[in-house]
Amino acid sequence: MEHIPFAHSIDLPPYRAILAVDAKGFTAEPGSTHQVISNQLLELVGDALTGAGLQADWDRPSFLGPTGDGFAVGLPTGVVPYLVDPFPRLLQERLAEHNRHARGNLQLRVSLHVGPLPADPENPHWTGNGDSRNDAHRLLDSAPVRAMLAAASPRVTYVACIFSDRVFKDVIAAGYAGIHPDRCIPVTAAVDGKAFEQRAWLHLPEISGNLVGVLPAAPPSRPAPAAGKRVRPRISGPRVKQNDGQVATTVENMTQHRDGGR
Repeated sequence: MEHIPFAHSIDLPPYRAILAVDAKGFTAEPGSTHQVISNQLLELVGDALTGAGLQADWDRPSFLGPTGDGFAVGLPTGVVPYLVDPFPRLLQERLAEHNRHARGNLQLRVSLHVGPLPADPENPHWTGNGDSRNDAHRLLDSAPVRAMLAAASPRVTYVACIFSDRVFKDVIAAGYAGIHPDRCIPVTAAVDGKAFEQRAWLHLPEISGNLVGVLPAAPPSRPAPAAGKRVRPRISGPRVKQNDGQVATTVENMTQHRDGGR
């Protein structure tokens, strides 16, 4: 029976992790290479997920939907901490290995979100549709993560992640993932031409030199400043402002239209 929204209640689908991946500069490549790149994405992400101990979940996803220049996959919510860490690091390492022998450097945007979605693991390519999945794709396509990857060195930084605010609060800030919250920076994720604007969090597993000062890192040892004197750090890359020890970024304002493309 067709469901008519707001007319009566129905069961809430299980919450799922939604991992979405997109290749930077995909459409600029010759059309004859698109299928090869799409297959490579599945292989590279699969290798990183396997390295993170998630092969069984990758072999039987709740859903798996290609988008041409990427894909989205549904996984159990219990594995979200491992999708935060070590998966991005392992994907960065796998891409570094791949790019050493490839014709061009492959760089990926990755988004991670959680939410209720209907899905059928027996038919993964035709299920898993809903608002949560749409939001994962909007995060992936948002200006801040595009700008960050566009500003990064294509010879060093191969992965740029954007986590939804729900993932950050429930998993990272709560201490379930293997990275400190200060390794992420808050942004307003928005997409030109779309009615979408959400708080989200950027994370790069490998920071290239031109981005030093954008993502928090352990400061070098130095003498403490004189009492009452506030030292303002020198920053390169997208503009950031310091606020009581918390990093707040204006990368989306500075580089809103500096798009890396697909």
